[in-house]
Amino acid sequence: MSIERKVLLLKKEDTIWTFLIENSEIVEIHCSSSNHDSSHQITLGDIYIGKVKNIAANIGAAFIEIFPGQECYYDMHQVPYAIFTHKFGKKPLCIGDELLVQVSREAVKSKVPTVSSNLNFTGRYAVLTTGNTRIGTSGKLPKALREEYKQRLAALKNDSYGIIIRTNAKEVPMEVVVEEIAQLKQEFEQLKRTANSRTCYSCLVSAPPSYITDLNNVYTEGLTDIIVEDPMLHQQIYNYLSTEQPEFLQKLRLYKDPLLPLSKLYSTDLVIERALSEHVWLKNGGFLMIQPTEALTVIDVNSGKFTAKKKQADAYLKVNLEAAKEIAKQIRLRNLSGIILVDFINMDDSQKMQELLNQFRKYLLLDPVQTNLVDVTALQLVELTRKKVRRPLHEIQNL
Repeated sequence: MSIERKVLLLKKEDTIWTFLIENSEIVEIHCSSSNHDSSHQITLGDIYIGKVKNIAANIGAAFIEIFPGQECYYDMHQVPYAIFTHKFGKKPLCIGDELLVQVSREAVKSKVPTVSSNLNFTGRYAVLTTGNTRIGTSGKLPKALREEYKQRLAALKNDSYGIIIRTNAKEVPMEVVVEEIAQLKQEFEQLKRTANSRTCYSCLVSAPPSYITDLNNVYTEGLTDIIVEDPMLHQQIYNYLSTEQPEFLQKLRLYKDPLLPLSKLYSTDLVIERALSEHVWLKNGGFLMIQPTEALTVIDVNSGKFTAKKKQADAYLKVNLEAAKEIAKQIRLRNLSGIILVDFINMDDSQKMQELLNQFRKYLLLDPVQTNLVDVTALQLVELTRKKVRRPLHEIQNL
Protein backbone atom coordinates (compact mmCIF):
# COMPACT_ATOMS: atom_id res chain seq x y z
CA MET A 1 0.00 0.00 0.00
CA SER A 2 1.39 3.40 -1.00
CA ILE A 3 1.79 6.02 1.73
CA GLU A 4 1.55 9.77 1.17
CA ARG A 5 3.71 11.67 3.65
CA LYS A 6 3.79 15.29 4.72
CA VAL A 7 5.84 17.12 7.36
CA LEU A 8 4.52 20.11 9.28
CA LEU A 9 6.82 22.44 11.26
CA LEU A 10 5.32 24.99 13.64
CA LYS A 11 7.04 27.40 15.98
CA LYS A 12 5.31 28.41 19.22
CA GLU A 13 7.32 30.75 21.44
CA ASP A 14 10.69 28.98 21.97
CA THR A 15 9.46 25.56 20.88
CA ILE A 16 9.45 23.94 17.45
CA TRP A 17 6.87 21.22 16.83
CA THR A 18 7.33 18.69 14.03
CA PHE A 19 4.42 16.55 12.88
CA LEU A 20 4.74 13.66 10.44
CA ILE A 21 1.54 12.93 8.54
CA GLU A 22 0.93 9.64 6.75
CA ASN A 23 -2.20 9.31 4.64
CA SER A 24 -3.80 12.36 6.31
CA GLU A 25 -3.14 11.13 9.87
CA ILE A 26 -0.53 12.50 12.30
CA VAL A 27 1.66 9.52 13.26
CA GLU A 28 4.67 11.20 14.91
CA ILE A 29 5.08 14.27 17.10
CA HIS A 30 8.47 15.75 17.93
CA CYS A 31 9.22 18.80 20.03
CA SER A 32 12.49 20.68 20.44
CA SER A 33 13.79 23.98 21.74
CA SER A 34 14.52 26.65 19.15
CA ASN A 35 17.40 27.95 21.31
CA HIS A 36 19.92 25.64 19.67
CA ASP A 37 22.74 28.16 19.92
CA SER A 38 22.57 28.48 23.70
CA SER A 39 25.74 27.63 25.62
CA HIS A 40 26.33 23.93 26.23
CA GLN A 41 23.14 22.82 24.49
CA ILE A 42 23.46 19.02 24.24
CA THR A 43 22.11 17.59 20.99
CA LEU A 44 21.86 13.98 19.89
CA GLY A 45 24.76 13.22 17.58
CA ASP A 46 27.22 15.78 19.00
CA ILE A 47 30.78 14.40 19.20
CA TYR A 48 33.07 15.57 22.03
CA ILE A 49 36.49 14.85 23.42
CA GLY A 50 35.40 13.67 26.87
CA LYS A 51 37.33 12.88 30.04
CA VAL A 52 36.71 9.86 32.28
CA LYS A 53 35.74 11.21 35.71
CA ASN A 54 34.62 8.05 37.47
CA ILE A 55 34.42 4.30 36.87
CA ALA A 56 31.63 2.21 38.43
CA ALA A 57 32.97 -1.28 37.75
CA ASN A 58 30.11 -2.92 39.68
CA ILE A 59 27.60 -1.78 37.06
CA GLY A 60 29.99 -1.93 34.10
CA ALA A 61 29.83 1.80 33.52
CA ALA A 62 31.92 4.93 33.55
CA PHE A 63 30.97 8.58 33.82
CA ILE A 64 32.53 10.82 31.22
CA GLU A 65 32.56 14.61 31.40
CA ILE A 66 31.95 16.27 28.03
CA PHE A 67 32.29 19.78 29.43
CA PRO A 68 32.90 21.00 33.00
CA GLY A 69 30.04 19.93 35.23
CA GLN A 70 28.27 17.74 32.65
CA GLU A 71 28.87 14.03 33.26
CA CYS A 72 27.38 11.39 30.97
CA TYR A 73 26.79 7.66 31.32
CA TYR A 74 29.11 5.38 29.33
CA ASP A 75 28.78 1.62 28.88
CA MET A 76 32.17 -0.07 29.53
CA HIS A 77 31.41 -2.74 26.92
CA GLN A 78 32.23 -0.08 24.31
CA VAL A 79 35.82 0.41 25.43
CA PRO A 80 37.24 -1.88 22.68
CA TYR A 81 35.89 0.58 20.09
CA ALA A 82 37.16 3.71 21.86
CA ILE A 83 39.31 6.24 20.02
CA PHE A 84 41.59 7.85 22.64
CA THR A 85 43.16 11.26 22.26
CA HIS A 86 45.10 10.92 25.55
CA LYS A 87 45.66 7.65 27.45
CA PHE A 88 46.94 7.85 31.03
CA GLY A 89 46.89 4.28 32.34
CA LYS A 90 47.55 0.71 31.24
CA LYS A 91 44.03 -0.57 31.96
CA PRO A 92 41.53 -0.48 29.08
CA LEU A 93 39.87 2.58 30.67
CA CYS A 94 41.29 4.77 33.42
CA ILE A 95 40.21 7.90 35.23
CA GLY A 96 41.64 10.87 33.33
CA ASP A 97 41.59 9.17 29.92
CA GLU A 98 40.38 11.41 27.09
CA LEU A 99 38.44 9.87 24.21
CA LEU A 100 35.95 10.61 21.46
CA VAL A 101 32.32 10.11 22.47
CA GLN A 102 29.01 10.83 20.78
CA VAL A 103 25.76 11.78 22.53
CA SER A 104 23.51 8.76 21.92
CA ARG A 105 20.65 9.47 24.32
CA GLU A 106 19.18 12.58 25.87
CA ALA A 107 18.87 13.09 29.61
CA VAL A 108 15.67 11.46 30.88
CA LYS A 109 14.20 12.73 34.15
CA SER A 110 16.92 12.14 36.78
CA LYS A 111 19.20 10.24 34.38
CA VAL A 112 22.16 11.95 32.77
CA PRO A 113 22.75 11.84 29.01
CA THR A 114 24.37 8.76 27.52
CA VAL A 115 27.50 8.88 25.36
CA SER A 116 28.99 6.18 23.20
CA SER A 117 32.27 5.20 21.56
CA ASN A 118 30.18 3.97 18.65
CA LEU A 119 30.45 7.05 16.46
CA ASN A 120 27.71 7.31 13.84
CA PHE A 121 27.99 9.44 10.73
CA THR A 122 24.51 9.49 9.31
CA GLY A 123 23.67 10.33 5.73
CA ARG A 124 20.38 10.30 3.89
CA TYR A 125 20.95 6.78 2.53
CA ALA A 126 23.68 5.21 4.69
CA VAL A 127 25.27 5.29 8.14
CA LEU A 128 28.97 4.81 8.88
CA THR A 129 29.41 3.31 12.36
CA THR A 130 32.65 2.64 14.28
CA GLY A 131 31.18 0.27 16.88
CA ASN A 132 30.06 -2.38 14.43
CA THR A 133 32.24 -3.26 11.46
CA ARG A 134 29.72 -5.34 9.52
CA ILE A 135 28.06 -4.36 6.27
CA GLY A 136 24.33 -4.25 7.04
CA THR A 137 21.10 -3.18 5.42
CA SER A 138 17.70 -2.05 6.64
CA GLY A 139 15.29 -4.93 7.08
CA LYS A 140 12.66 -2.79 5.32
CA LEU A 141 14.54 -3.00 2.00
CA PRO A 142 13.48 -5.73 -0.46
CA LYS A 143 15.48 -8.92 0.04
CA ALA A 144 16.95 -8.88 -3.47
CA LEU A 145 18.18 -5.30 -2.99
CA ARG A 146 19.68 -6.15 0.40
CA GLU A 147 21.70 -8.95 -1.14
CA GLU A 148 22.79 -6.72 -4.01
CA TYR A 149 24.08 -4.08 -1.59
CA LYS A 150 25.96 -6.65 0.50
CA GLN A 151 27.73 -7.96 -2.60
CA ARG A 152 28.48 -4.49 -3.95
CA LEU A 153 29.88 -3.23 -0.63
CA ALA A 154 31.78 -6.38 0.40
CA ALA A 155 35.05 -4.76 -0.71
CA LEU A 156 34.57 -2.03 1.92
CA LYS A 157 34.76 -4.52 4.81
CA ASN A 158 37.42 -3.37 7.31
CA ASP A 159 38.29 -3.31 11.03
CA SER A 160 37.67 0.42 11.62
CA TYR A 161 34.05 0.98 10.68
CA GLY A 162 30.92 -0.62 9.30
CA ILE A 163 28.20 0.50 6.91
CA ILE A 164 24.43 0.30 7.31
CA ILE A 165 22.22 0.99 4.30
CA ARG A 166 19.07 2.90 5.26
CA THR A 167 15.52 2.36 4.01
CA ASN A 168 15.65 5.55 1.92
CA ALA A 169 18.30 3.91 -0.31
CA LYS A 170 15.47 2.10 -2.07
CA GLU A 171 14.57 5.34 -3.84
CA VAL A 172 17.91 6.18 -5.50
CA PRO A 173 20.50 4.54 -7.80
CA MET A 174 23.15 2.50 -6.00
CA GLU A 175 25.89 4.81 -7.30
CA VAL A 176 24.40 7.69 -5.28
CA VAL A 177 24.58 5.62 -2.11
CA VAL A 178 28.17 4.53 -2.78
CA GLU A 179 29.14 8.18 -3.33
CA GLU A 180 27.55 9.13 0.01
CA ILE A 181 29.46 6.35 1.79
CA ALA A 182 32.73 7.74 0.41
CA GLN A 183 31.77 11.17 1.78
CA LEU A 184 30.94 9.72 5.22
CA LYS A 185 34.30 7.92 5.27
CA GLN A 186 36.05 11.19 4.48
CA GLU A 187 34.21 12.90 7.39
CA PHE A 188 35.32 10.12 9.75
CA GLU A 189 38.97 10.29 8.69
CA GLN A 190 38.97 14.09 8.97
CA LEU A 191 37.49 13.87 12.49
CA LYS A 192 40.28 11.56 13.66
CA ARG A 193 42.93 13.89 12.29
CA THR A 194 41.30 16.95 13.87
CA ALA A 195 40.88 15.26 17.27
CA ASN A 196 44.64 14.85 17.76
CA SER A 197 45.16 18.62 17.83
CA ARG A 198 42.13 19.63 19.91
CA THR A 199 41.83 20.05 23.67
CA CYS A 200 39.62 18.10 26.05
CA TYR A 201 35.91 19.06 26.06
CA SER A 202 36.09 20.25 22.45
CA CYS A 203 32.88 19.67 20.49
CA LEU A 204 34.22 18.26 17.22
CA VAL A 205 30.86 17.69 15.57
CA SER A 206 27.82 19.81 16.37
CA ALA A 207 24.73 17.95 15.23
CA PRO A 208 21.99 19.96 13.52
CA PRO A 209 18.96 20.98 15.59
CA SER A 210 16.56 18.18 16.46
CA TYR A 211 13.94 19.38 13.98
CA ILE A 212 16.49 19.10 11.17
CA THR A 213 17.42 15.58 12.31
CA ASP A 214 13.72 14.66 12.40
CA LEU A 215 13.38 15.94 8.85
CA ASN A 216 16.45 14.00 7.76
CA ASN A 217 15.01 10.78 9.20
CA VAL A 218 11.68 10.97 7.40
CA TYR A 219 11.16 8.27 4.79
CA THR A 220 11.44 9.90 1.36
CA GLU A 221 9.04 7.42 -0.22
CA GLY A 222 5.73 9.19 -0.77
CA LEU A 223 6.92 12.50 0.73
CA THR A 224 4.97 15.27 -1.02
CA ASP A 225 5.23 18.37 1.19
CA ILE A 226 7.35 20.00 3.89
CA ILE A 227 5.11 22.77 5.20
CA VAL A 228 6.57 25.46 7.47
CA GLU A 229 4.57 28.28 9.04
CA ASP A 230 7.29 30.49 10.55
CA PRO A 231 9.28 32.57 7.99
CA MET A 232 12.59 32.42 9.91
CA LEU A 233 12.25 28.67 10.44
CA HIS A 234 11.42 28.28 6.76
CA GLN A 235 14.63 30.14 5.85
CA GLN A 236 16.72 27.94 8.16
CA ILE A 237 15.30 24.78 6.62
CA TYR A 238 15.74 26.21 3.12
CA ASN A 239 19.42 26.90 3.85
CA TYR A 240 19.91 23.37 5.17
CA LEU A 241 18.16 21.69 2.24
CA SER A 242 20.03 23.85 -0.29
CA THR A 243 23.29 22.36 0.96
CA GLU A 244 22.37 18.87 2.09
CA GLN A 245 19.23 17.83 0.17
CA PRO A 246 18.56 20.18 -2.77
CA GLU A 247 16.17 17.66 -4.29
CA PHE A 248 13.79 18.40 -1.41
CA LEU A 249 13.54 22.14 -2.09
CA GLN A 250 10.62 21.64 -4.47
CA LYS A 251 8.67 20.03 -1.61
CA LEU A 252 9.32 22.89 0.83
CA ARG A 253 6.72 25.62 1.11
CA LEU A 254 5.96 28.49 3.45
CA TYR A 255 2.39 28.47 4.75
CA LYS A 256 0.76 31.93 4.85
CA ASP A 257 -2.78 32.10 6.14
CA PRO A 258 -3.16 34.00 9.44
CA LEU A 259 -6.91 33.29 9.47
CA LEU A 260 -6.37 29.53 9.39
CA PRO A 261 -3.01 28.58 11.01
CA LEU A 262 -1.60 25.09 10.58
CA SER A 263 -2.51 24.21 14.15
CA LYS A 264 -6.18 24.75 13.27
CA LEU A 265 -6.04 23.25 9.81
CA TYR A 266 -4.55 19.98 11.08
CA SER A 267 -5.98 20.11 14.65
CA THR A 268 -2.48 19.68 16.10
CA ASP A 269 -3.43 20.94 19.57
CA LEU A 270 -6.17 18.33 19.81
CA VAL A 271 -3.81 15.58 18.62
CA ILE A 272 -1.23 16.57 21.26
CA GLU A 273 -3.90 16.69 23.97
CA ARG A 274 -5.09 13.20 23.09
CA ALA A 275 -1.51 11.90 22.89
CA LEU A 276 -0.95 13.08 26.45
CA SER A 277 -4.11 11.46 27.80
CA GLU A 278 -3.95 8.14 29.66
CA HIS A 279 -7.29 7.12 28.17
CA VAL A 280 -7.66 6.11 24.49
CA TRP A 281 -11.02 4.96 23.11
CA LEU A 282 -11.19 2.20 20.50
CA LYS A 283 -13.78 2.30 17.70
CA ASN A 284 -15.49 -0.85 18.95
CA GLY A 285 -16.19 0.64 22.39
CA GLY A 286 -13.15 -0.78 24.17
CA PHE A 287 -10.38 1.46 25.48
CA LEU A 288 -6.71 1.61 26.42
CA MET A 289 -5.14 2.95 29.60
CA ILE A 290 -1.55 4.08 28.95
CA GLN A 291 0.47 4.77 32.09
CA PRO A 292 4.20 5.60 31.88
CA THR A 293 6.22 5.00 35.05
CA GLU A 294 9.87 5.58 35.96
CA ALA A 295 10.90 2.04 34.96
CA LEU A 296 8.45 1.08 32.20
CA THR A 297 5.16 1.84 30.47
CA VAL A 298 2.03 -0.19 31.19
CA ILE A 299 -0.80 -0.42 28.64
CA ASP A 300 -4.06 -2.02 29.76
CA VAL A 301 -6.72 -3.17 27.26
CA ASN A 302 -10.34 -3.00 28.44
CA SER A 303 -13.50 -4.21 26.69
CA GLY A 304 -15.38 -1.12 27.93
CA LYS A 305 -18.67 -0.56 26.10
CA PHE A 306 -17.96 -3.27 23.54
CA THR A 307 -20.78 -5.74 23.08
CA ALA A 308 -21.02 -8.54 20.53
CA LYS A 309 -23.42 -11.31 19.71
CA LYS A 310 -20.52 -13.62 18.91
CA LYS A 311 -19.19 -16.03 21.48
CA GLN A 312 -16.97 -14.46 24.08
CA ALA A 313 -13.63 -15.79 22.76
CA ASP A 314 -14.21 -14.26 19.31
CA ALA A 315 -15.40 -11.02 20.87
CA TYR A 316 -12.26 -10.69 22.98
CA LEU A 317 -10.06 -11.43 19.97
CA LYS A 318 -11.78 -8.65 18.02
CA VAL A 319 -11.14 -6.13 20.82
CA ASN A 320 -7.52 -7.27 21.20
CA LEU A 321 -6.81 -7.04 17.46
CA GLU A 322 -8.09 -3.47 17.29
CA ALA A 323 -6.18 -2.67 20.48
CA ALA A 324 -2.95 -4.07 19.00
CA LYS A 325 -3.24 -1.75 16.00
CA GLU A 326 -3.96 1.27 18.20
CA ILE A 327 -1.16 0.42 20.66
CA ALA A 328 1.43 0.30 17.87
CA LYS A 329 0.15 3.69 16.68
CA GLN A 330 0.21 5.23 20.18
CA ILE A 331 3.72 3.95 20.95
CA ARG A 332 5.03 5.74 17.87
CA LEU A 333 2.89 8.87 18.35
CA ARG A 334 3.91 9.30 21.99
CA ASN A 335 7.51 8.14 21.38
CA LEU A 336 7.27 5.61 24.21
CA SER A 337 10.45 3.60 24.71
CA GLY A 338 12.29 1.17 26.95
CA ILE A 339 10.20 -1.66 28.43
CA ILE A 340 6.49 -1.66 27.58
CA LEU A 341 4.06 -4.15 29.11
CA VAL A 342 0.69 -4.74 27.42
CA ASP A 343 -2.13 -6.40 29.31
CA PHE A 344 -4.51 -7.63 26.60
CA ILE A 345 -7.87 -9.14 27.52
CA ASN A 346 -7.06 -12.71 28.56
CA MET A 347 -7.78 -15.42 26.00
CA ASP A 348 -7.57 -19.12 26.89
CA ASP A 349 -7.37 -20.18 23.24
CA SER A 350 -3.65 -20.46 22.40
CA GLN A 351 -4.37 -20.36 18.65
CA LYS A 352 -6.22 -17.04 18.98
CA MET A 353 -3.42 -15.68 21.18
CA GLN A 354 -0.87 -16.58 18.51
CA GLU A 355 -3.01 -14.88 15.87
CA LEU A 356 -3.03 -11.74 18.00
CA LEU A 357 0.75 -11.79 18.49
CA ASN A 358 1.42 -12.33 14.79
CA GLN A 359 -0.78 -9.38 13.86
CA PHE A 360 0.74 -7.22 16.60
CA ARG A 361 4.23 -7.85 15.22
CA LYS A 362 3.08 -6.68 11.78
CA TYR A 363 1.79 -3.42 13.22
CA LEU A 364 5.02 -2.87 15.17
CA LEU A 365 7.08 -3.30 12.00
CA LEU A 366 5.57 -0.08 10.65
CA ASP A 367 7.49 1.84 13.33
CA PRO A 368 10.80 3.31 12.02
CA VAL A 369 12.27 2.97 15.53
CA GLN A 370 13.43 -0.54 16.45
CA THR A 371 10.58 -2.18 18.38
CA ASN A 372 10.60 -5.83 19.45
CA LEU A 373 7.89 -8.09 20.81
CA VAL A 374 9.97 -10.01 23.33
CA ASP A 375 7.73 -12.54 25.05
CA VAL A 376 4.46 -13.30 26.82
CA THR A 377 4.76 -13.76 30.57
CA ALA A 378 3.01 -16.44 32.63
CA LEU A 379 0.37 -13.82 33.47
CA GLN A 380 -0.25 -13.20 29.74
CA LEU A 381 1.47 -9.80 29.77
CA VAL A 382 3.02 -9.03 26.40
CA GLU A 383 6.50 -7.55 26.81
CA LEU A 384 7.89 -5.10 24.25
CA THR A 385 11.09 -3.13 24.01
CA ARG A 386 11.58 0.01 21.94
CA LYS A 387 14.88 1.73 21.38
CA LYS A 388 15.22 4.71 23.72
CA VAL A 389 16.80 7.75 22.13
CA ARG A 390 14.61 10.84 22.50
CA ARG A 391 12.43 11.86 25.42
CA PRO A 392 8.82 10.68 25.19
CA LEU A 393 6.17 13.24 24.43
CA HIS A 394 4.84 13.37 28.00
CA GLU A 395 8.27 14.53 29.25
CA ILE A 396 8.87 17.28 26.68
CA GLN A 397 5.44 18.93 26.62
CA ASN A 398 6.64 21.69 28.94
CA LEU A 399 9.83 22.56 27.10
